[in-house]
Amino acid sequence: MSDHISGPRALADPIADITDVYAFPSPERDGWLVLVMNTLPFAGPDARFSEGLVYRFRLRPADVLFTANGAGSTPAHGRGKGTHVAEGATEWVLDCLFERPDDAGRQEGRCTAPGGRTVDVAVGDQRGAEASASAGLRVFAGPRWDPFIMDARAGLRTIAEGRLMFTDPGSIYLDGKNVLGLVVEVDCAATFGTVGPMAVVAETLTRGLFSVRIERVGRPEVKNLLLGPRQFDTVNRDLEIRDLYNMEDAFRLGDSYANAYRARLNANLAFWDGLDGQVAWPVAGDGTHPLTELLLADYLVVDPSKPYAETGSFLEIETSVRAGRPHRTCGGRALNDDVIDTLYTLWINGGAGPVIRDGVDAASRPGSTRFPYLASPNAHPPSVPAHV
Repeated sequence: MSDHISGPRALADPIADITDVYAFPSPERDGWLVLVMNTLPFAGPDARFSEGLVYRFRLRPADVLFTANGAGSTPAHGRGKGTHVAEGATEWVLDCLFERPDDAGRQEGRCTAPGGRTVDVAVGDQRGAEASASAGLRVFAGPRWDPFIMDARAGLRTIAEGRLMFTDPGSIYLDGKNVLGLVVEVDCAATFGTVGPMAVVAETLTRGLFSVRIERVGRPEVKNLLLGPRQFDTVNRDLEIRDLYNMEDAFRLGDSYANAYRARLNANLAFWDGLDGQVAWPVAGDGTHPLTELLLADYLVVDPSKPYAETGSFLEIETSVRAGRPHRTCGGRALNDDVIDTLYTLWINGGAGPVIRDGVDAASRPGSTRFPYLASPNAHPPSVPAHV
């Protein structure tokens, strides 16, 4: 589920629906960063990108993370300790545009890195494409096996019934479905002039003179498990909040709906915390949950100067900042990391108790450590259910 079908607009226009975002140091090239944006849930094996969209990665330096937990700094759009980048910080943008497929279904795309460097890519070309060696940029685009690891039905049943509904083993909903995968790998020194910690968010926007943000994704399950359920939110119970949230700038949250997002997060985080019958996260007198500001800073935090980690790095930077200690791993999110168990464990017992497993530990076709990293697509994916 992650960010699959994360609101009414994503359901109506699935071509713009970002299903997952990953960011991790390259397993093949020291000092390179891999960015992955998967879109179009239930993509066919011959699916193509939209010529009406901009597929964008935005990155900012995240050095401020290492002072935000204690040195008197104030988060840019928060009321407590979070993991926020500095307002007005340097920003790098990588845009990928695609042309209309020809009569034979062939499609070409072009990705542009900071400084105007470009690489052209043929959609579906298993080799991907690379600019000159000095340009420090390579790209893949095309259908791939959906790498997301989660028993989505058990998660939704847990919310509906108010008790943990995980089984061992669990099952991946519609296992074998495809997505449209966009993989951009960049030489950090050549592209950003630095190889330090970075905040990463992915977006789809309308392409034209007047650009509208359709989707934006940082961390998994912020929208579907934390902003989607309404029944625990006594302030905004009637409000479908996710489309509003998608339109927000991840690096500069607006004031208009910020308190509505906070109320929803406070309520739903308290629900998850209570599932084991104990309180790991005591709320403030006004009902504010200790994790709310961290989650409103909704982007992946990755340090490409650290070695690639297959598992165990997701949220390690953020939790280290909260604890006031140096981070040990690259952070970010790798393709084969079972991040849902990490999230459940953090939300429910604060990471201090046993791991909360949903019974699914790996994709049935895992990603690899060789470019383009995403597994080859399913030639015969499952049919899209009628109720989706």
